[in-house]
Amino acid sequence: MDNGKKTYYINVGSGEISQLSTASPWHFKIEASDDEIITLREYFDQVYSSDIQGFLRSHTPYIQYHYDRENDAIDDTNKQIYRMIYELGDEEAKNHIRTQGLISRIDEQE
Repeated sequence: MDNGKKTYYINVGSGEISQLSTASPWHFKIEASDDEIITLREYFDQVYSSDIQGFLRSHTPYIQYHYDRENDAIDDTNKQIYRMIYELGDEEAKNHIRTQGLISRIDEQE
């Protein structure tokens, strides 16, 4: 049965999404539709954009981390990324996210 989903391999650190498991190192295997991959790509792009803004802001040392909007944006987007990986991931991905306590931290924020 074709549900319109394909297998993708995700490297969270680099924001890489690939259909080839041998193309580069990956952390999670997911099954996702084209629309879900577009959403995940947008999340990775948001993290990258916020990271650049945070780098520029880091030259203003009097702002502490917990008062930094760019870091808040990265934290929020990372939660969305891990939630999406958890929902679309194989059992190994789900188990890793559970054992690292990422899902409970995500749930506590809502």
